[in-house]
Amino acid sequence: MTTIYIDGDACPVKSEAISVAERHTLPVFLVSNSGMRTGNHPLVKNIMVSDGADAADDWIAEEISAGDIAITADVPLADRCLKKDAHVIGPDGRAFTHQNIGSALAARELNRHLRETGVMTGGNAQFSKTDRSRFMNALDQLIRKAG
Repeated sequence: MTTIYIDGDACPVKSEAISVAERHTLPVFLVSNSGMRTGNHPLVKNIMVSDGADAADDWIAEEISAGDIAITADVPLADRCLKKDAHVIGPDGRAFTHQNIGSALAARELNRHLRETGVMTGGNAQFSKTDRSRFMNALDQLIRKAG
């Protein structure tokens, strides 16, 4: 059975992911450095890892298996999950694949350099209802493909 792993601390689509998982009756691990409130949902297991920059990523990368799904915006984590033949989708609904992960890693490195040199500043735009809907549709399609 496919399991969904959510990189939870900065994920803007946790409730949407849980909603889609519920439709498909799939278990969810919500992994974070801080406690997340999801109620007593029977499909969701909250995993609180120690403080540390990559503690949640390390837990997910260790536990995920082929055919499972990771939800993350973290490109290095996406790469680690793909190496275990898992499926990976970002909060924006875009899939990370073996074909596009190299470009994503390169773009991440370029953006890091631009931020460090002050060329690029600012954060991410807020998620709209359209963004959330696009994510839910993409996750639903990915689950159907993985199953």
